[in-house]
Amino acid sequence: MARIHLYVIAACAVVLVLAAPTIAADPDHLQDVCVADRASPIKINGFTCKANVTADDFFFPGLRYPGNTNNPAGSLVTAANVETFPGVNTLGVSMARIDFAPGGQNPPHTHPRATEIIFVLEGTLEVGFITTANKLFVKTVNKGDVFVFPRALVHFQQNRGNCPAAIISAFNSQLQGTQAIAMTLFGATPPVSTDVLAKTFRIGNGKVAAIKGRFPPK
Repeated sequence: MARIHLYVIAACAVVLVLAAPTIAADPDHLQDVCVADRASPIKINGFTCKANVTADDFFFPGLRYPGNTNNPAGSLVTAANVETFPGVNTLGVSMARIDFAPGGQNPPHTHPRATEIIFVLEGTLEVGFITTANKLFVKTVNKGDVFVFPRALVHFQQNRGNCPAAIISAFNSQLQGTQAIAMTLFGATPPVSTDVLAKTFRIGNGKVAAIKGRFPPK
């Protein structure tokens, strides 16, 4: 009986190891195409497939032009994911263009469902990510360079040049999800309790309230 139990445990371990690559990103698609029907009332873990598909469903022109960086962060993300580009539904890929004003920043954030790789179109940026052991990996990147951010780790990009900068990001998910750390903590709905944030950041309640005022809930 003990030997049978060992065989069962070993078999389960093998299944988990073999399954690991499968659960690392979006699951494989089961048909050639499944263009997202965003108008469908059916809610599943993803989007249902629409009936009438055209070539336009697999086309997205939104990354052609620089975005408006006139905002507090000095950056703008233009996403080409399933929410804006229905043809990528079930395909496990998406892209984005990020534009930066001089000194502009894509603040520390995470993508819980995807690894991100960037290609620098223009400019000079400081990019980096932090591991769960609080180890920072940081690099200055220039036009033509590539850098990768491991899945779900906190990372950032900041324009260190005197001119606008731009990057193209690619993800191994149709909808990578984005949690901006500051907005998540200080702009949540309903709000995170002030005393929780005060204790977390070791600051007074008044400072927490002041910071919350800069991150109004969306």
